Amino acid sequence: MQGLNRQKVMLVDDNIANLTAGKNMLKDFYEVFALPSVNKLFEFLENVTPDLILLDIDMPAINGYEAIKILKKDKRFAEIPVIFVTARDEEASELEGLALGAIDYITKPFSAPLLLKRIENHLLIQKQRNELNEFNVNLLKMVKEKTAEVYDLQTIIINTVADLVECRDDVTGGHIGRTQKYMQLVVEQLIDDGVYAEQTYGWSMDFLLLSAPLHDVGKISISDAILNKPGRLTPEEYDIVKTHVVKGVEVIQRMEKYGKASDFLKHAEIMAMTHHEKWDGSGYPNGLKGLDIPLEGRIMAIADVYDALISVRPYKKAIPAGEAAQIIIDGSGTHFDPELINIFKKLQDQFASIAQESNEIIIMKMAEGEKSQ
Repeated sequence: MQGLNRQKVMLVDDNIANLTAGKNMLKDFYEVFALPSVNKLFEFLENVTPDLILLDIDMPAINGYEAIKILKKDKRFAEIPVIFVTARDEEASELEGLALGAIDYITKPFSAPLLLKRIENHLLIQKQRNELNEFNVNLLKMVKEKTAEVYDLQTIIINTVADLVECRDDVTGGHIGRTQKYMQLVVEQLIDDGVYAEQTYGWSMDFLLLSAPLHDVGKISISDAILNKPGRLTPEEYDIVKTHVVKGVEVIQRMEKYGKASDFLKHAEIMAMTHHEKWDGSGYPNGLKGLDIPLEGRIMAIADVYDALISVRPYKKAIPAGEAAQIIIDGSGTHFDPELINIFKKLQDQFASIAQESNEIIIMKMAEGEKSQ
């Protein structure tokens, strides 16, 4: 009954007669390694991984109890099932062996059919356990892959919708990409500095950044005539623009109603509602003041205003990054959270680099578009 795929059993006993008898008993069913000491066991384990170890207890130098302790501490060997096969028949000895991690305890003398059946049962259980572990690993991998696909699809859809709302032109991704990067810089610095640690603890950066493009989704309800008006808005038109906050929240709440609510939608709802609130209470729509404004909204306020300043709009030219940064800093304590402005001061050069890089990409895309016409 020779075969390349037979299961491997290591039999460890210092009694040569026991080794010989055990090997003869098992050799027709398993590939057997008859080893006269624990030292030999560990020597063979460096090159061969068995499916089962049959281990005597009373051996010189290193006994069976000491051997299983070593096995269980080594990650390479900890999952190998061990059965104690011993002349000890005391209950205390059996309890100690099982407590140390043995899967069974067989006392000598034993019948060959009984030993073979118990080995067969334990190897079957181990095989099923391994198959289940492999199934779980493959299932987890599949779930992660599907989750990643769904996340990527969500990101594409959200960015596309937000881009249509925000840009309304042939150049896509500028505002969305920049505000996401600004927010990431600020949150990472907050975490590094331990500022607002209670609020940021447990935030998922992926969810936070995924939610950022939806902060202005309510602008989908505002007409192009107002959004793209080249001159200053009238008070009536400005009041209409301000309604995009509440409209945006309504859009996100519909998403939560018809789909499973998630952390990123909660972040998105908070940002949509509060990114136009001001530290001194003069913002809209609710005139929130100071720490009553959620942290996500206070961060987005800085990212959004900075990006508006450095960007071309129908009613204005782009402001240089240095001048935009000073406007943000001057807004400390009135428009913006002073703690966040201290963070912004550390990051203003990185904000400027993001703006410059994005601007270069936009110029390149515009040039490519002109060539294709």
